[in-house]
Amino acid sequence: LPPLDVPEKPLSELIPDTYLRKHDAVLPQLSESEIMRHYIALSILNYHVDKNLYPLGSCTMKYNPKINENMARLDGAANLHPLQPEETVQGALTIIHDLAQYLCEISGLKAVTLQPAAGAHGELTGLMMIRAYHENKGNPRKIILIPDSAHGTNPASVTISGYTTKQIPSNDKGLVDLDALKAALDEDVAALMLTNPNTVGLFESQVEEISKLIHDAGALLYMDGANLNALLGIARPGDMGFDVMHFNLHKTFSTPHGGGGPGAGPVGVSDRLVNFLPKPCVIKNGDSYTFECDRKHSIGKISTFYGNFGVMVRAFTYIRMLGAAGLARVSKGALINANYIMSKLKPYYDLPYDGPSMHECVFSGDRQKEKGVKTLDIAKRLLDLGFHAPTVYFPLIVHEALMIEPTETESRRTLDAFIDAMIQIAKEVEENPDIIKNAPVTTPVTRLDEARAAKEGNIRYIPQ
Repeated sequence: LPPLDVPEKPLSELIPDTYLRKHDAVLPQLSESEIMRHYIALSILNYHVDKNLYPLGSCTMKYNPKINENMARLDGAANLHPLQPEETVQGALTIIHDLAQYLCEISGLKAVTLQPAAGAHGELTGLMMIRAYHENKGNPRKIILIPDSAHGTNPASVTISGYTTKQIPSNDKGLVDLDALKAALDEDVAALMLTNPNTVGLFESQVEEISKLIHDAGALLYMDGANLNALLGIARPGDMGFDVMHFNLHKTFSTPHGGGGPGAGPVGVSDRLVNFLPKPCVIKNGDSYTFECDRKHSIGKISTFYGNFGVMVRAFTYIRMLGAAGLARVSKGALINANYIMSKLKPYYDLPYDGPSMHECVFSGDRQKEKGVKTLDIAKRLLDLGFHAPTVYFPLIVHEALMIEPTETESRRTLDAFIDAMIQIAKEVEENPDIIKNAPVTTPVTRLDEARAAKEGNIRYIPQ
């Protein structure tokens, strides 16, 4: 270590007396057993994926194998410094390089950057490359087309990237209206951002025609990869004609993402955009790995250092543990589970777009609303019955929406219990709706004033 460059003086001489404590801090005096019981009690009060099903549509909150957590906590993964010399982090660079190659194979795309820190960050990265591509051709263009069923982050990313959003309506089958798309295409359109499967849980079966329309207009095709859990080993976005796609490692390839993180949103690109990828990229040079920084048309660095490495380790482990056949079983399990729930609940809830569903199914609570029970009430009642609520009021094109995604990791026994709970609620709407309107009553806190809680949050600990 270098010599001490701080004067060795008493604390009272280094820090002004005004800032020195006159009395001991008022801290809680607790034993180890009290502390442990406190946190165990909190973990029991909190809902988490180890406790029960998370049927959150489009969020893919599935069980994450503990082996992935163990690997991310290995000393060689958890305690690296991002400024270490390349020769001392060859293992980490190998993981980054190979994970990118796996994602290329899974997606059918040419190259992948792992820098983006989340899905929305991946969207922004993709749009920046789209802008750079068009600028390189002499015209950045002005408009990004987005279906009316798009994820809410899509238009936000478009605005931040300097483009203008133009909405494309869905047809009566819940798919992109091709006539509206054709009418919107002109020389100002830079790209179409498409979620496939889309947010009503349906596969965009016209995707090849959409791809041709977009490319004939000189635009690019972007895929929101939030629902990739439905396609693994079955279909590849690159083969469908997509030029750029963000992955959600924290949804599709393990890592719990409750509470806002952690996440990782790698972006894959076709041949058209390879030269615009963020730098640095990890490349193999002989028998070793190194950072490549010399990319003439790169959009530059878009993340601190090289991305969220801990999430990469989890995804790498997940893919290696499952292999190609295992990844295909993941998606097939997700499809079967979603369609099982859809078929069981169809008699009790309205289904605006009749399947077959992909990884999620979207019901409407309109039938229940006619009896005075809102979708939010149904969500609150589920808490009393031991389940986290599904996504509600999204997508916006479904009135009183209930978006349910069971994922592949839930057993039939768990699905049946959830289905029974949903059927019980449907019957309570008919027989005693006040039970639902007053829910939840069994949770640590009952129904909150959510607007006030957001504005007047009080999280300060006051010792007794």
